[in-house]
Amino acid sequence: MERAVSLEKNRFISLTLFRYIFIEMLFSFTISFFFFFFIFFVNQILLMAQEILTKRVPFGQVSLLILFALPTIIAMSAPFASLVGTLMTVGRLASDNEILVMLSSGLSYKIVFLPALTLGILISILSFITNDILLPAGTVQFNKLWRQILVSTPALELEANSVKRFRDTVIVTGDVSGNAIENVIILDRTSDGERRVIMASSAELKDSGKEGLSLDLENAFFHSSKEMAWDDYDYAKTDLLQYRVSNEDIIQAIVSVSPREMSSRDVYASVAERRKNLDERVNNRKNRLINHAFTLENILREGSESASWNARFSAFSGFSRELQVLNNIKDDRNLTIHVIELYRKFSVPFGAFFFVFLAVSLGLMAKKSGQTLGFIIGNIIAVIYWSMLFVGQTMGLRAGTPPFLSMWLPNFLSLAVGLMLAAIRIRR
Repeated sequence: MERAVSLEKNRFISLTLFRYIFIEMLFSFTISFFFFFFIFFVNQILLMAQEILTKRVPFGQVSLLILFALPTIIAMSAPFASLVGTLMTVGRLASDNEILVMLSSGLSYKIVFLPALTLGILISILSFITNDILLPAGTVQFNKLWRQILVSTPALELEANSVKRFRDTVIVTGDVSGNAIENVIILDRTSDGERRVIMASSAELKDSGKEGLSLDLENAFFHSSKEMAWDDYDYAKTDLLQYRVSNEDIIQAIVSVSPREMSSRDVYASVAERRKNLDERVNNRKNRLINHAFTLENILREGSESASWNARFSAFSGFSRELQVLNNIKDDRNLTIHVIELYRKFSVPFGAFFFVFLAVSLGLMAKKSGQTLGFIIGNIIAVIYWSMLFVGQTMGLRAGTPPFLSMWLPNFLSLAVGLMLAAIRIRR
């Protein structure tokens, strides 16, 4: 009977401490979340809003753009807030000797790890849902509103020293001051199949309302040629030329949704389709390579007295060319980008779970000012983690590092270091 009462009492104490530590961590997480939210908000949203407001876009539309972009900020802020919040809480408990009191009462370090792991799992799940559901939905609404803004304010599409593509038109601009643009080059193709090149020393951007974007070109040079007959061309020079891009072309020029703004299911489907297309292309090239190899082999077997002997160099050149094309096809950059982003969609949200082991282990070492020290160390680790993700992504695209390792290595390092420090702390 006394043993049952003792077990019930210990269970009540453990539950009370679990609730106490969990609430403390949740409070620190909330503070840290707003800190990171503010940083990313200023860095990515307010700068964009300021640029749009200079073009006299209505404030209501700017506010909606910010609203639709919020899922991106939330998805980035949550994992790092989990790290910093856990470090602040455990650091404070350690520096105030509360953990020492718990251990002296016969409790183990599990009483600290369990609330942290629970919160880490919850944050990881919520962050993944935000990144996988809310972010694509917000992107769709963002693009719809952006189309409307471009139709009403086409000047947003032209920037200094940039290249803009509008369906069949490409506009290259130099320096821009207000509505004045220097050194403009326009490449387009007409409905009759003519390719045109228009160059002007300067241009003035005018709002043509529903007609779209209008450029008054000064000192313009005009060159046009038939697509199938380059020697048949016309050219002219004029002091003033008006060029227009319709709203329909502007709307269709919006960049398609990147894999980062897609759901994991959509990215997975895109990866599967791209791999299928790549395999078909590789197989076709392999067949052509084999045919070139057989042709070259037959020529060499027939010897120098055969009529086809002089074609051996051409056959060898064709074989080398097909081999080079085959190697280039295998290095599909777009496929690699999609695969990296697929792993990133899981590694970053669930980084909150892996951060727990590192944050608790480091927080237990705090002696003084644990909360402040935890906040500082947490931000340093967040910068290192983000840098490792960036380096991993770069290595995956340029050095051929496996995409899974590129995106998950920071999480595995956090787990390994955290477990190592925890083992050392427990042994002591």
